[in-house]
Amino acid sequence: MSQAQKGICAEPNLHALYLTFTVVDDDVHAMRAKLASVLDLFSHFDEEYYEAMVSGVIAIGTDYWYELYPRLIPLELAPFPNMQSEDRGAPVTPGDLFIQIKADRADICHAIGIEVIQLLRPHVDLFEEIRGFRYLDGRDLTGFVDGTENPKGMHKFDVAIVGDNDPDFAGGSYIHVQRYRHNMTKWQLLKTHNQEEVMGRTKADNVEFASDKKAAFAHTKRTNLKDENGNSVEILRQSMPYGDMAVEGLYFISCASSPKPFTDMLRNMIFADSAGNYDKLLDYTIAETGGAYFAPSVKFLKQQAIE
Repeated sequence: MSQAQKGICAEPNLHALYLTFTVVDDDVHAMRAKLASVLDLFSHFDEEYYEAMVSGVIAIGTDYWYELYPRLIPLELAPFPNMQSEDRGAPVTPGDLFIQIKADRADICHAIGIEVIQLLRPHVDLFEEIRGFRYLDGRDLTGFVDGTENPKGMHKFDVAIVGDNDPDFAGGSYIHVQRYRHNMTKWQLLKTHNQEEVMGRTKADNVEFASDKKAAFAHTKRTNLKDENGNSVEILRQSMPYGDMAVEGLYFISCASSPKPFTDMLRNMIFADSAGNYDKLLDYTIAETGGAYFAPSVKFLKQQAIE
């Protein structure tokens, strides 16, 4: 299989910088070359500051893909699944390029970000810049451990990386990004046992409730799905908290070998079942952005830069 970009299956870091760009010109040949140069930037900083555990991801928005690489299209490339039910929604926001930079040093993330922006200008505008950080022992700002359901070991490559069923794009990954903003004032009004009921797991020691003990609206119940063959529907999360003293939330990133698992999970969160149950966590957090991207293999990015 072609080499996947390092940041897709990288282990958690202490810091992240998430950059979303819109492309403002039609010089696709320059953009192809510059994206390959961004890979070189990641490699340079990884070698120069090896103790910082640098990794990165370059992902191309599904709409922009057709302009940038019109002759080669990933088999399941699809736009972000815009959904709305009552006051629960998953909006779509601008994004032609998404670049994730992660390291165990905030200054290294910043330094890489500066060079990425200098390299990509004047072809792009920066739509959004978000800085993520590790919170306590890997918790979301709600106080619960985040990413507990992530696949472990080599299994995460099976979950996150496209295989030989799509040979031109083996080593790639379908990326979905949402920035959630938490209503922390409302959340903190809940007693701990009520928060645990919403999440479907204990807060202090991160123990998941038995299936028959979970509320039908619990976050872990609405997001832990099975396919028609009884297999778990999985994604690899590369999410991190973000915020300051005024705004707090989760920058959610899904990496998968197909866009279907993310779409299925999102639908099950937003739309209520016949008994009216949806993901109760959505009463306390709202998605403010949404984008669908594809992160091709290292080989693909480098080959396309010279063709």
